[in-house]
Amino acid sequence: MSDAPLIVGVSGLRGIVGESLTPEVAVRYAGAFGGWLNERLGGAGKVLICRDGRDGGGVFLDAAAAGLRGVGCEVLDCGVLMTPAAGVTAVMRHCDAAMIVTASHNPQEWNGLKCLLVEDGEASAPGASTASEIVARFENNEVSWMTEASELGYRDSDDPDIAVVHAGDVLEAVGGFYGWGGRGKIPRLAVLDSVNCSGAHGASRLLQMMTVGFVQLHGEDTGIFPHTPEPTAENLSGAGGLCDAVPGLKADIGFAQDPDADRLAIVDENGRYIGEEYTLALCAESVLSAMGGGDGEHGRGARATGDAVLVANLSTSRMIDDVAAKHGGRVVRTPVGEANVVEVMKKLKSEGQNVVLGGEGNGGVIWPEVVYVRDSLGSMALVLSLMVRTGKTVSELVAQIDSYSPGGAGYAIVKQKVNIASKADAQPAVEKIAKHYGGDGGDPHGRDARATVDLQDGARVDFPEQGVWVHVRASNTEPIMRLIAEAPTDEMARAILTEVEGVIAG
Repeated sequence: MSDAPLIVGVSGLRGIVGESLTPEVAVRYAGAFGGWLNERLGGAGKVLICRDGRDGGGVFLDAAAAGLRGVGCEVLDCGVLMTPAAGVTAVMRHCDAAMIVTASHNPQEWNGLKCLLVEDGEASAPGASTASEIVARFENNEVSWMTEASELGYRDSDDPDIAVVHAGDVLEAVGGFYGWGGRGKIPRLAVLDSVNCSGAHGASRLLQMMTVGFVQLHGEDTGIFPHTPEPTAENLSGAGGLCDAVPGLKADIGFAQDPDADRLAIVDENGRYIGEEYTLALCAESVLSAMGGGDGEHGRGARATGDAVLVANLSTSRMIDDVAAKHGGRVVRTPVGEANVVEVMKKLKSEGQNVVLGGEGNGGVIWPEVVYVRDSLGSMALVLSLMVRTGKTVSELVAQIDSYSPGGAGYAIVKQKVNIASKADAQPAVEKIAKHYGGDGGDPHGRDARATVDLQDGARVDFPEQGVWVHVRASNTEPIMRLIAEAPTDEMARAILTEVEGVIAG
């Protein structure tokens, strides 16, 4: 039996192809999901299926379709498609759900399945409790297979230019409220790295619609990654890569997508990888400044931001808190995972609160004006519109975000990974951190008497006056424990991380 991990949780299912992830696993997971969906609907559900384009994904698309049909679901096959476009299309085609064959940023040997639900005309990832029900069905092999051929669901194909529809929705949103063609010039040239996967067509169509010139790296549909696909500094800094291409072409900005195009990283005009955390912060600045809050220098004054709510997970930089505070808004924190962020966004909206943006520090931005799914196209449009309205370069906008930090020193994040066999193995570390820093409601080292400990997901300890926090938790998508620290300087961040490691070591 293989020792390769099969990771099942709120983010779906991921495994290594041919080892922990086989067609049989995909059939069974799809069948468990389809059976749950049918019971919820009281009849056969209609499910959009698609894949992120990585090499070999077609096998698992067929397996997922077979599993869904085997429990009676109607299947609409849309081939290679961005995850956010799957959400847009599922609503447009009156589907009840979507299933995407993707392992997001994981390397070539990985693949997986991710589900979206359509409720009240909006598509989003299932909430934590719903995801737990689906996982339990899968793990207990509770699949209600049809026993008569006539009861099997059918499979149809749909191949409209979905990328154009999605890009058009983004352009309508960014043009209708946030302005396009304002004070600054439209960026002359962008460079785009789509890792030969699902985001290539949609991103190019959006840039064309926005009349932004662009050069596309790795925009073929081969599904073979030209580099490790996670859009990090290391993976974009190779010779001839995005960080080389932007200054080499004298471009204004570089964009990097992951395989299913729900995340976005940015390179500034000098070829500097600014970090995925800035993607969400810049999008927040774009939304809030356009609403006319805070200083309102470039805002269109359409709505006040005093009641604006942004939602982010516990591992996301405090940049978003500082941006929100600058414009009179506030941030609500959630456990890590897109589904958790969306669940809170929708809950707050149902209570009448003005939820304007959500996301995670991995470059995943959820802009409800378009879709309740992380969306690289929406992120591109928001950042480009911010550049136009302010007339500032990317590096100038990053400096502006940094100026919002305590003392104006900026933000430094240090991340470490520790291999673990299962999520449960991280719990002793979490308990030690909670006890050490939370026993008396403060920091035993006197750093900040008002330190807070949040136990929604692992343990996050905040020292707000110093702009310092640390988060220890088990990953939802990899067999690792994550340790993340942020402070105004790299030295301070490493110091608190070293301190936390000492606490964990006992």
